[in-house]
Amino acid sequence: MEQRVKEDDYAGLARNVIETYVRTGRKPALPAGLPEEMCHNRAGVFVSIKKAGQLRGCIGTIQAVYGSIAEEIVENAVSASVRDPRFNPVREEELEQLSISVDVLGELEPVTSLEQLDVKRYGVVVTKGRRRGLLLPNLDGVDTVEQQVAIARQKAGIGSDETVELERFEVVRHV
Repeated sequence: MEQRVKEDDYAGLARNVIETYVRTGRKPALPAGLPEEMCHNRAGVFVSIKKAGQLRGCIGTIQAVYGSIAEEIVENAVSASVRDPRFNPVREEELEQLSISVDVLGELEPVTSLEQLDVKRYGVVVTKGRRRGLLLPNLDGVDTVEQQVAIARQKAGIGSDETVELERFEVVRHV
């Protein structure tokens, strides 16, 4: 598959994990030769799966939970493929049709107004008490900051009339 040839180490690891887990029910061991930053750095990571351009699964962590970016990718790749409550688990016959991306999140920065957001550059986190919603930057069909914040609110179950704390973050997207 052409997509597979172009994938970098991050997306390639996510694909290997998804394919192995869907076929065997087990997570593969981390392969040798991963870039040092994947093995030694920590960050929040989102794994997104698309099929024919449509979202098929997306799960991630806002901040690091595991010991390395590679471990974060492994756990979130499994979750995106079989535990995203919006979708049925990925089936083996779908694997060749999937495109995978991995977003490594930068530090969260507090935001005091919508003017400090940019839908193409920054992802957004909205928080109200214990409810928290996140939307990644630069997504197809999300063209305004208002849309981005509204979707993040909806994901968290926060009403449009409720006051929220806003945070922004940048990502490095790997495909």
